[in-house]
Amino acid sequence: MIRRAVETDLPTLLEITDACAADMKKRGVFQWNETYPNTAIFNKDLEEEALYVFVFENAVIGCIMFSEEKDALYNQIQWLTPDEKNLYVHRLAVHPQYQKQGVGQKLMDFAEDYAKKNQYRSLRLDTFSKNPRNLRFYKARGYTKLGDVYFVKQSKDPFHCFEKVIK
Repeated sequence: MIRRAVETDLPTLLEITDACAADMKKRGVFQWNETYPNTAIFNKDLEEEALYVFVFENAVIGCIMFSEEKDALYNQIQWLTPDEKNLYVHRLAVHPQYQKQGVGQKLMDFAEDYAKKNQYRSLRLDTFSKNPRNLRFYKARGYTKLGDVYFVKQSKDPFHCFEKVIK
């Protein structure tokens, strides 16, 4: 089940993202660190009602955030669609214990279905260039790689920007 996140989910979400960061680090992927994601970012997501959680057997095991808010860094990307009625996806996370079981796919299906129902032009996102699993995941879902942005507080390496046009 996927539902909108509530404030009491926050400690669990931080545990999930910490576990994901540790798991990625073990695989040599230094995408998330002590500065991202954090409590302030999740609180902003909650306030904007843009954060959703995946619940399995009464436990939150994953999350996704999507909103119309465009990061200023994205202005340098030549997107496939005009900057109007686009959704931006961030903070897709599934606890490592539940990964490779289709939870991430279901969270992205949810975001894409939301975009279709609400007549958005596209979904846009970025993912770390040194995370081969994520790169395969988004390409397999039909996302097009368009260019790179740099989040210097997270890494010296680029983040690839992707877009999927909603039909």
